[in-house]
Amino acid sequence: MATVILGISAFYHDSAAALIIDGEIIAAAQEERFTRIKHDAGFPENAVKYVLEEAGITYQELTAVAFYDKPMLKFERLLETYHAFAPKGLISFIKAMPVWINEKLFMKKLVRKHLKQFGGEKIPVLFPEHHLSHAASAYYPSPYNDAAILTIDGVGEWATTTISHGKGNQITVLKELQFPHSVGLLYSAFTYYLGFKVNDGEYKLMGLAPYGDPESAQAADFKQKILTELVDVREDGSILLNMHYFDFATKLTMTNDKKWEALFNLPRRRPESEISKTHMNLALAIQQVTEFIIISLANTAQRLTLSKNLVMAGGVALNCVANSKVAKAGAFENIWIQPAAGDAGGSLGAALAAYHIWGGFEKQLIGNFDGMKNAYLGPQYDDRQILNVLRKYNAAYKYYENFEELANFVSKKIADGCVVGWFQGRMEFGPRALGNRSILGDPGNPVMQMIINVKIKAREEFRPFAPSVLQEDADKYFETATASPYMLFVDQVKADLLKERPADYEQMGLYDRLYQIRSSIQSVTHVDNSARVQTVSKEANPRFWQLINSFKKLAGYGLLINTSFNVRGEPVVCTPQDAYLDFIGTEMDCLVLGNFVLNKMSNTDA
Repeated sequence: MATVILGISAFYHDSAAALIIDGEIIAAAQEERFTRIKHDAGFPENAVKYVLEEAGITYQELTAVAFYDKPMLKFERLLETYHAFAPKGLISFIKAMPVWINEKLFMKKLVRKHLKQFGGEKIPVLFPEHHLSHAASAYYPSPYNDAAILTIDGVGEWATTTISHGKGNQITVLKELQFPHSVGLLYSAFTYYLGFKVNDGEYKLMGLAPYGDPESAQAADFKQKILTELVDVREDGSILLNMHYFDFATKLTMTNDKKWEALFNLPRRRPESEISKTHMNLALAIQQVTEFIIISLANTAQRLTLSKNLVMAGGVALNCVANSKVAKAGAFENIWIQPAAGDAGGSLGAALAAYHIWGGFEKQLIGNFDGMKNAYLGPQYDDRQILNVLRKYNAAYKYYENFEELANFVSKKIADGCVVGWFQGRMEFGPRALGNRSILGDPGNPVMQMIINVKIKAREEFRPFAPSVLQEDADKYFETATASPYMLFVDQVKADLLKERPADYEQMGLYDRLYQIRSSIQSVTHVDNSARVQTVSKEANPRFWQLINSFKKLAGYGLLINTSFNVRGEPVVCTPQDAYLDFIGTEMDCLVLGNFVLNKMSNTDA
């Protein structure tokens, strides 16, 4: 009889569900993709329904349900924190307690209540700790049978960082850093202070950091102040935050703004206001400090485990710049990072922990491949479902029986300067678009970054875009050309593609630097000549590979701009209808839904 585990993350942010059968990952999806509420924290009923249907499993056939953390431990941390900081935080305490007492304290009952809609059977409900769920999501799908495991996020129950050792089917926790001392919350505090939204704007902070001047006295001064006043970083990578500067333990804000303003001589930036060079230098300083901490933690993980392999998860593992610095530091021969590293991935980790630890089943390796199925774990839609949407909106389209013809047509459109919405196969699990729910453009077009950011995504112009490159061609464009199927590492653009910079480049303002021509693949070259690379293999995604290859035959280079198919403030599209509405609501030129092509410029020439 098959062992079937349903994993759930819910009630904080990025709710999700995942399903595994006999250790194989069958399906996983975030709830936000179905409800269209970004970072939806509600019970993932739509995601649960999807993963059960995808697997052809009824609720009655489940072996167990695993929830991604232990609510009682979290409640204990909440109470002890309020007690330790009393009388501070009284208002926050009064607001939080009714929610906990009425709902979260009785999480098992709450989870069972929500699950009743799927069936009345008393399926065992398990509660692995939050960081064990992260660790399991990183280790069990990885292609290693022995690995150091590093998990770093804001906070779970008590833990904010753990170092563990994965060996066989077991995970042993070796070191743990506890709340309130948190790398994730430190980074989020700067996200907040620089005018971005916590749990959403950390990518923006990472993207802004390279605009800072690494040679400037101001950036060096900011870094020194962070390390002497805000955080004490120990040799092993553990940290102590100076809580006089932080309000997240007792209030509903991240920072004590008055103290930060006095420390940095800089008021908190208001959202959407102008970004100054001082803001850029502060972003650079905290990025450098974060990288230093993560490298130190990785070195400690290697020393404790003596493993040649490192796996990572937790929200901070989505900092692809820091990941690349860890790889370059050379403590490990191999690094694998869970593509759904944040709380959504906790649903998958909870299911895997239940299977291997509670169930006692061995970890199975799949050659040199990981078990994530390239993160294509979400819903897919057939021709009939797509056609129903097109008829509903009376949309003009052309259907291509031959996919090679479709790829040739679309690649010609991209080469001609068009922006294409690309909707294929199963939706990606995790925050990155990996070629199935993507917006595509020509990286050699010097204004394409501005066009997609402003006219399509309606977001900040400085946000960088990733290149998706044919895996076999990566060494033509990038220095290390490391396999990066999940877009979780950065690489330097090769020197022979770069343009000479003006002497005053570092002194330029944000937009002058942004639109300064840096390389022949300008629209995927960040201001520090780096790129967040996705390598695309023919085996992993044959359709996306074929499109890039068709574009290469036209343009001479085998890479495309790839950004997530969504507009600002909404999740990545899930259904054909989501994609169509984004298409007609923006200045996107073409939409490809499976083998259907819609072309705004002239519906007859598709």
